[in-house]
Amino acid sequence: MKLLIVEDEPSLSSIIRKGFSERNHDVSVALDGTTALELLSNHAFDVVLLDVMLPDINGIEICRRLRAAKNFVPILLLTALGSSENIINGLNSGADDYLVKPFKFLELDARVNALSRRAGLLQKPTEVITIADLKINSKTKTVSRNGDPIILTAKEFKLLYYLAKNAETILSREQLLDNVWDINFDMNTNVIDVYINYLRKKIDKPYETKLIHTMKGLGYVMKS
Repeated sequence: MKLLIVEDEPSLSSIIRKGFSERNHDVSVALDGTTALELLSNHAFDVVLLDVMLPDINGIEICRRLRAAKNFVPILLLTALGSSENIINGLNSGADDYLVKPFKFLELDARVNALSRRAGLLQKPTEVITIADLKINSKTKTVSRNGDPIILTAKEFKLLYYLAKNAETILSREQLLDNVWDINFDMNTNVIDVYINYLRKKIDKPYETKLIHTMKGLGYVMKS
């Protein structure tokens, strides 16, 4: 699933993101309501985990705006406000479920899965991604091109898989750092460029058709 976490407490959002990333979900994080609305207007998400108490636009207002705009993405509200009145207010604003803090991650995971089942979103993930003559098997962690096996390190595979999973989409260095390295690197680091170069030597250099492309000033995109 493609999940959006809207939570202004970095430590909590990091724990939630790590938990869902380990379950092979694609996770984005917004630390405030303005960023969340921008992401939701430009990207499609399967489930939104939305904190109520945000520093700018609160979660209740975000729910109302999304529903008014005919965006019916499943929303799970996360909040320390656990009174019946708060829960009713949250659900009436358009949220699909409501979880009171503190909570156990296993319960959060179960509720997200339940929301996705109701929306018909939980499907068996694609094990093999094919782009031109490149094949990436997420189950066996193997890669081949034109039938030739390609040996990658664990980090190279994770970077290639993320690029391929988002084929035709331009990915910024920040997105790659956030989703492949899963920690806050210095944005001035050249680690992305170094690993892209590693991949190009193995994936592109021996073949006529290049798959990994640099979009100047924007990031990278994988396309045939």
